[in-house]
Amino acid sequence: MTEKEYNECVNMYADNVYRFILKNLKNEEDAKDVVQSSFEKMWLNRETVDNVKCKSFLFTVSYNTMIDHIRKNKRIILKEDFSETALGSNTQKQNTNRILQEALSKLCKRDRSLIMLKDYEGYNYVEIGEITGLNESQVKVYLHRARLQIREYLVKVENVI
Repeated sequence: MTEKEYNECVNMYADNVYRFILKNLKNEEDAKDVVQSSFEKMWLNRETVDNVKCKSFLFTVSYNTMIDHIRKNKRIILKEDFSETALGSNTQKQNTNRILQEALSKLCKRDRSLIMLKDYEGYNYVEIGEITGLNESQVKVYLHRARLQIREYLVKVENVI
């Protein structure tokens, strides 16, 4: 990977990586640190990174860096209640986003990451397996179970009112 290709990769995927990490860590400063570390690792390994697979490499490194960060700091905090003041006005879109965020927060970090990679970032099962270190069958099973958990949460009346 040349310096130009590295810069193009940064420009194309920095926002996606940041959004993915932020959704999982729920802390802007930690997410910025993880993303910066990921791009640093990619820069240090640029000679071995194939430009065609830079997105997959970047998400794999980011995912692993995030897991290392979580283990190091041991501060996964799942909030049971979201304050209405943090959400702003109660428009229908914001309400839907709040409910989906609550549903995602009920999942374990692995399942939340799988949902984020598949449904938000658009990766296929094989790519998700490469990023997370799971095989394709495990990705499908865990993703199916995670979606069932979200569905169960969403169909409960008390969760959506």
